[in-house]
Amino acid sequence: MKYNFDLSEHHDEEEGRQSQTPPSASTPKELEWVPLHHHRVFYGPNIDSATPAMPKNLLCWDGASRLYFWDSYKRCLHRLSVRLGEPDPTSILAASSSKVLQADVELNIEVQRISINRNGSALLLVGLDGLYVMYLYGRTSTKENTIICRTILVGSEICFDRNNAIRTLKVCWHPYSDTHLGILSSDSVFRVFDLSSALGQPEQEYYLQPVEPGSSHNATSICPVDFSFGGDHMWDRFSVFVLFSDGSVYILCPVVPFGSVYKWESVLELYSDAHMFGLKSTNSKAVKKSNLAISWLEATFPELTRKEVHAETAAVLRAQPYALFDASISLQGPLRKVSHGVEDKSVHPPVCEGRAVSFLYDLVSKDSILVTAWSGGQLQIDALADEVQPVWKVGSPPQVCLDSTDSIVGLAMICESLSSDTSILKLDLPPDHTLWLGHPPPLLRLAIVDLALPRRSGSVLSMFVDPIISERIYCLHDGGIDSVVLHFLPFTNQSRDREDMRSPSVHPVLSTFQGEASSAFPLSGFLALSDSFGDSWIVALTPSNECIVVEMETWTTLLPPVIDKVDKHIGAEVPKDPDISTIISKELLTGPKVVLLPPSSPHLQSVSADSIEGRSTLHQYFKLFHENYVEYAHKVYFELQHHAPHVKKIIDDQHSRLRKAQQKILDVERKQEKIADRVEHAVQFHSELKERLQSLGHLPAAHKRSLSKAEREFKSELDRYRGVELDALHSSIEAVNARLKRYTHSPQANRSNEQRQLSMRRKSHVQENEMSLLKASLEKLSLVNIENAKKVKAVESALKCREIGTS
Repeated sequence: MKYNFDLSEHHDEEEGRQSQTPPSASTPKELEWVPLHHHRVFYGPNIDSATPAMPKNLLCWDGASRLYFWDSYKRCLHRLSVRLGEPDPTSILAASSSKVLQADVELNIEVQRISINRNGSALLLVGLDGLYVMYLYGRTSTKENTIICRTILVGSEICFDRNNAIRTLKVCWHPYSDTHLGILSSDSVFRVFDLSSALGQPEQEYYLQPVEPGSSHNATSICPVDFSFGGDHMWDRFSVFVLFSDGSVYILCPVVPFGSVYKWESVLELYSDAHMFGLKSTNSKAVKKSNLAISWLEATFPELTRKEVHAETAAVLRAQPYALFDASISLQGPLRKVSHGVEDKSVHPPVCEGRAVSFLYDLVSKDSILVTAWSGGQLQIDALADEVQPVWKVGSPPQVCLDSTDSIVGLAMICESLSSDTSILKLDLPPDHTLWLGHPPPLLRLAIVDLALPRRSGSVLSMFVDPIISERIYCLHDGGIDSVVLHFLPFTNQSRDREDMRSPSVHPVLSTFQGEASSAFPLSGFLALSDSFGDSWIVALTPSNECIVVEMETWTTLLPPVIDKVDKHIGAEVPKDPDISTIISKELLTGPKVVLLPPSSPHLQSVSADSIEGRSTLHQYFKLFHENYVEYAHKVYFELQHHAPHVKKIIDDQHSRLRKAQQKILDVERKQEKIADRVEHAVQFHSELKERLQSLGHLPAAHKRSLSKAEREFKSELDRYRGVELDALHSSIEAVNARLKRYTHSPQANRSNEQRQLSMRRKSHVQENEMSLLKASLEKLSLVNIENAKKVKAVESALKCREIGTS
């Protein structure tokens, strides 16, 4: 389904509807429910529709019955109570009166995105210059329907300091904690903040180093773009997937916030897997790496080693602060494509244009799907061909911060990409050669989807997963919303035939183009809602704060297409239309039936007609003639009389068609002259263009030789450097400058500056005498220069006088 709309007409219509609404009475009334897209909070002043620097989303949902909307004009948060699928499955109702949530501090940012945590107690307010957390349970204000909420600033000392230029690339709630945030910044550092402890400093810091220092020939390979937490599958739940500008994907595993909660069965499955396939392996390398994983699991989840603790007594496990003191987490990657015995070293195919801008992790049954969005409008869809496993670099200890009880309260480490990560899994290798060897999981290419977006620079793409159908992915871009449905998954659909391996289908859901591509505008909000009955909706917000609700199909989305496999022979009889009545029946066209004469005696010719026998024979013959020929004549007469109007109608129709055909022939004859004139004009114009082409062919520029293959490759490399790597270099320079400023403002830098100043003061006493001597010599030289200049002038004047005297 696809919707095109005009904002101006819709906005005027709604303003007229609001103007006719009577004012609310002073007495309390019953709660009224209105359609969500007609709610009064969604009609405010127009907001600037310029393309934002980051994806903008001013809507969020708590997963139950509350929808939140950030009003950029009033700088407040609206909380709406909604009813899904009422009064009919295509609509959503909202309570007419909404709660207004106001921050208790002044927000010095322009909010670009909001996001709510798992239990609906806190909400993120993300901007380019700051990050705030608003706690949704506050105190009541004196204003009606207004709640004052406690709001705090997060990461102000690192990510949002005025003295540095570090940009925040992605902020996301951790899926297994209600108080932890994951932040990826432009200085290639992934940080985990704990809102229940220090808000200015991160709990965990991971400095990403995808390549060795000085070995990178591509600036985009060291600039991160986006990240995503893994899903509820094996070691994916402890993984962080990081996307870089060149499209390469890296994995951090394990990354666990202190105090996060996980299911007992999930952790026990990993613990058993490490014992079964790691410790019992014949490969010493696998045994060593599985030992590290087992020790980490036992220290992070101590309940695993206690025999009295089992699934009945402990349904969930809380992660304890822990880090290996002699090893840091390895940056696994870049993930490469799987092959059938031939190593494929390409990270992304050449069909993807521009740079990588967005990333999405989608767990569908047994498959871990990775989707990379490119600035050229392509979606690269891959599946992990193997399980993610934890990898550490031994000999690179992390920095750990301890409290007074020697408990870990913070850690930081440098995550480097190991040289062994360049190996790739091949499909013909047995499991013993791949399990617990530290190889990053390879990628199985599913599809490259081209959204056919207009060629515009700075396009922002963001992706969301449908809450009901995990195979459906929504892509939000400048031109609207598209739906991409995955019909085949390599591990989930192993039993399917090769004929059922369909490519993903793309369906436009919402279009914001108005006439031309240049008139498109990005949406300001997007939500995917669902209820317990399996129904799904999407809610979109325009820059003018208009709400759009679209119902999405769920029951028939993944059904395979029905193909009629009945063979159709060439000579098969085509069924006739029963509505077409025949003019004369077949019975009449075949004529009267052939009458068989009754047997007669051989003496019939000698019998007279007046005799009894002759009369009887004549009566019998007359009866047969009457029953056949006379009745047939009556039938023909009745048939012709009955079909006369129908025949007349057919004749009239034929006459009208004949007149229309004659009129069209006359029109063609009239247009023939014009067409001949146009053809003659085109031929003349073609001859003029040919003459101009011949004259232009004699110019010097026309004989310029074409570029060679090496020159074309160099030109494409320059274009790529100008369009992609230049931005990456700018961001790298900003990150280095930010680190330099942070170092100059640190206490260590101040101490080094003081020591340098003391040494300079000591040297200054020794150099003062030398400076005085130099000054004296310079003064003497200046005096000598002045005297020499005077003598030169006197000589010149004497020479001039002598020349005048001789003349």
